[in-house]
Amino acid sequence: MSNKTNYSYVGMAFIILVFGIIFVPKIVDRIKNKDISRSDRMSQGQDNNFKDNNDLVFLEINGEPKKVPEFSFTDQNGQTITNKDYLGKVYVVEFFFTTCPSICPKMNRNLVEIQNAFKGNTDFGVASFSINPEHDTMEVLKDYASKYGITNPNWHLLTGEKEDIYKLANEGFNLYTAQDDEAEGGFEHSGNFALIDKNGFIRSRILNGNPVIYYNGIISEAEKVDEDGQEEQISMLKEDIKKLLNE
Repeated sequence: MSNKTNYSYVGMAFIILVFGIIFVPKIVDRIKNKDISRSDRMSQGQDNNFKDNNDLVFLEINGEPKKVPEFSFTDQNGQTITNKDYLGKVYVVEFFFTTCPSICPKMNRNLVEIQNAFKGNTDFGVASFSINPEHDTMEVLKDYASKYGITNPNWHLLTGEKEDIYKLANEGFNLYTAQDDEAEGGFEHSGNFALIDKNGFIRSRILNGNPVIYYNGIISEAEKVDEDGQEEQISMLKEDIKKLLNE
């Protein structure tokens, strides 16, 4: 073996030693402090060590956990409700409107089912933001709550300035919302629910190696699957609410 080859091996060994001294402790420290980002987890592929049914991860934007933005709206009882009123509670977020002829009734029947599953739990709530606030006044929302059997005192049906609500939906939660006169009912919006933890962070689970960022709110547990073969996620959402309540 030539001296040149010996020098190469010595050089490689030195690089490996330096890497171990500098980087390995940092990696271990990140794992101990659970400071593993979603991109880190996703890069691990199918050989990761977390279980689909156990880990609820944070939605991360530019490496930072996504937190619910500040908001302030009026609920069905005329009370001013802000994001701070939900701190210490696990809650579900939806965007809807009371005259919706298609998906909103399904979404809210599913939310009532979830409400009843956590009946009496004062740490659980729902935030329902109307995307047609000009029509959905406090009185209209109160009637809607009565019609659907909304009884949880932490379930607030919220109305306010349309611009603020649409910004909250499209930028704050990345849940699509738009007024469209050609759409059924005059509005388009996501049929998904967002799950928020007690500290105001958006949370989701890992399923088949991928994050379920939002939960389908349209398909009921009883239906199991829709006509396109998509499976319901209400049972999954119930499980994850319980996990966050126990955190």
